[in-house]
Amino acid sequence: MKHALYLTAALMLSGCASEIMSGYVGKDVTDAVLDYGPPANVVKLPDGRTAFQWSRTSSYTAPTTTNFTGFGNYVTATTYGGGTSYSECLYTLFGKPNPQGSYTITGFRQPTLMCE
Repeated sequence: MKHALYLTAALMLSGCASEIMSGYVGKDVTDAVLDYGPPANVVKLPDGRTAFQWSRTSSYTAPTTTNFTGFGNYVTATTYGGGTSYSECLYTLFGKPNPQGSYTITGFRQPTLMCE
């Protein structure tokens, strides 16, 4: 049941990053740079396009819970949770050189479901 809830939430949120990225298609890459800063990677592709990539790293630290159970002088403590998990999302826009000496965005790579 818990997994179904997470999948439903992910599907409801899917499209968010893609919609934002699709908004840059037809625009100069400068618009994305002004919104998100310089890309982490710029890759020249064999077909003449250039890939511009922005990286976003996030972390989540789960809280710890300690349960104490006992009777009289005997007590047992059990700790659950804790730990930190990290994830990285890579967002890629594709551009072609334009007459202004910059790049016009022609498309984007679909982010993974966890990055939407």
